[in-house]
Amino acid sequence: MLKALFFFTLISIEYLATTSVHIGIVESMWDKSNHFTAFFTLYILLSLAYPQLPTLKKFFLLLIFGVQIELVQEFIGRSSFSALDVVADMIGIMIGVIIYHYFKTSS
Repeated sequence: MLKALFFFTLISIEYLATTSVHIGIVESMWDKSNHFTAFFTLYILLSLAYPQLPTLKKFFLLLIFGVQIELVQEFIGRSSFSALDVVADMIGIMIGVIIYHYFKTSS
């Protein structure tokens, strides 16, 4: 179930990041908070679904996904590549690492 939830979330984020459909709730929020929240959530779900994966591997898999989103947005003309968006993705992942490991060790 957790694996399905992770992949559903991954696909949903890809759709929201690349669609030409205007989604008010997403567009009204600060873009960097969207990136932070998405990648924080993805890290937590990935860790719950695949706890055997090393932290560094999860970090780089999600970072590659974030860069992929930026490249797709560049090519489809949705927006230009933003290094700051990737930084927001990385911060979301890093906070996810901290929170996940805190709760994992405290339980």
